[in-house]
Amino acid sequence: MSKMNKWLFIPYIIWMIGFIIIPVILLVYFSFIDIHGYFSFANYEQIFSMRYFKMMAYSILYAAIITLVTLIISYPAAYFIRNSVNQNLWILVLIIPTWINLLLKTYAFIGIFSHDGIINQILGWLHLPKAELLFTAPAFVIVASYIYIPFMILPIFNSMKTIPENLFQAASDLGAGKWTTFRKIILPLTKEGVLSGIQVTFIPALSLFMITRLIAGNKVMNIGTSIEEQFLTIQNYGMGSTIAIALIVFMAVVLIITKSGNEGGRRS
Repeated sequence: MSKMNKWLFIPYIIWMIGFIIIPVILLVYFSFIDIHGYFSFANYEQIFSMRYFKMMAYSILYAAIITLVTLIISYPAAYFIRNSVNQNLWILVLIIPTWINLLLKTYAFIGIFSHDGIINQILGWLHLPKAELLFTAPAFVIVASYIYIPFMILPIFNSMKTIPENLFQAASDLGAGKWTTFRKIILPLTKEGVLSGIQVTFIPALSLFMITRLIAGNKVMNIGTSIEEQFLTIQNYGMGSTIAIALIVFMAVVLIITKSGNEGGRRS
């Protein structure tokens, strides 16, 4: 049986080598090649310049805002679903939007936020001046938060669902109010779900580029758009690879921090 398990593991190893290990090795190799095709450390000198520090800072800021907005919306929603008698229905409603192609959802928001979109049509019916919503930073945050909400709700809901009902009954018998119950029971026991939700929201939000281009235009510049620009516009594959390596390292740091937080929560 153990030999069979080893054979079943081979496709995964092949997949890892072909689509993760080799691409990362190629990124590392090209990061030492300058725009003229020569071996150089110039790309790493540029990545530590103030320009890229600012771009990384903006990427972290927008990813943090998107994560915070998503968490503020998702936590109460997960609590509502947890206490609902129609949990399966609400989970289905939550999952269905994830089946729709990301590009289609983005274009749908373009129709909502555009100059002649639904929101401005409603403002026109109310005899109010039209608003320039598209190609703004708030529109980018709204669209990105909408896309990542299901990925934040599900781990929080799963952690809430595992809380035994007798804990709430015991808290009620001991005279604990709703706020005390939330602070002493729900919040500590859902910490792992919150950290998992932050992982699957914050890390992808760092490297958004399609939503950034279509919804924010040139109003928001982050690491994702910079990588796209280096590869597709400037065709400086070395600098694009270097930025990608820096992003991978930063993502790994975030994973380590959130993982250590999860392990600390389990011990406590």
